[in-house]
Amino acid sequence: MVETLRGEVLHVVGPDELDDHDLDGELRSLAESRYVLVCRKGGHPSPFERIKSFLLRDPIEPVTIVAETEANDGDEVIAEVEETGIAGVYEAVELR
Repeated sequence: MVETLRGEVLHVVGPDELDDHDLDGELRSLAESRYVLVCRKGGHPSPFERIKSFLLRDPIEPVTIVAETEANDGDEVIAEVEETGIAGVYEAVELR
């Protein structure tokens, strides 16, 4: 099932860097020659959302997106994604 996911890119692992990171074997094989984007689910929080999150001790929800398209740290992405067998990891069908 395809769903839309919005997130702020916190870290990018490019195809050339996959060996430099300690990725789970299943994630490693899923990524193969694609980009691994670690994102803050929901995008960049507003100042109000940051304060609310701090006061409620509600941590950010990270998600990992495996995509053909490169992104940069700090970019906000909207992706059509499909769930994978790995919790919190999605495969991008389309990345904007």
